[in-house]
Amino acid sequence: MEFEEGREKFIQAWGTLGSSWGINRTMAQIQALLLISPESMTTESIMEELNISRGNANMSLRALMDWGVVFKENRPGERKDYFYAEKDIWKVAVQVTRERRRRELEPLIRVLGQVESVPQEDGEEYQEFKKVTEDISKFADKVDGLFDKLAKADEHWFVGNFLKLLR
Repeated sequence: MEFEEGREKFIQAWGTLGSSWGINRTMAQIQALLLISPESMTTESIMEELNISRGNANMSLRALMDWGVVFKENRPGERKDYFYAEKDIWKVAVQVTRERRRRELEPLIRVLGQVESVPQEDGEEYQEFKKVTEDISKFADKVDGLFDKLAKADEHWFVGNFLKLLR
């Protein structure tokens, strides 16, 4: 496989993987491009490289910056913005975990806390509702604790303990 083909396969595969993380394909492809680029890139160079529109590029770059995995740099004497990705994959994983926690898990935990106050009623439907929401709440609390540990963990500690679990 030639370099260009390998590069393109990586960008496409990362784009597919990104949708599993809760970001769209174009966002993930931009992140992949910036990950493997030795230099920061302008919006125009990203658009040209990935054959995407300015609106799509701008919207995706903004979202990646909101996720905390892409950053903007201004160069003295230049009007163009340059973008680069966090290249430490451990930091990327921790940041994605933090964002998913903030965007998905915390709202669920808030709702589950609110439904705890539903007054008790007689009947099978209420009992099932209470049982299921309590089970989900317990699970969400455990996942939240795991996310917290991951965010605070040292990469070597985490990988070492994870490998022990696989044995």
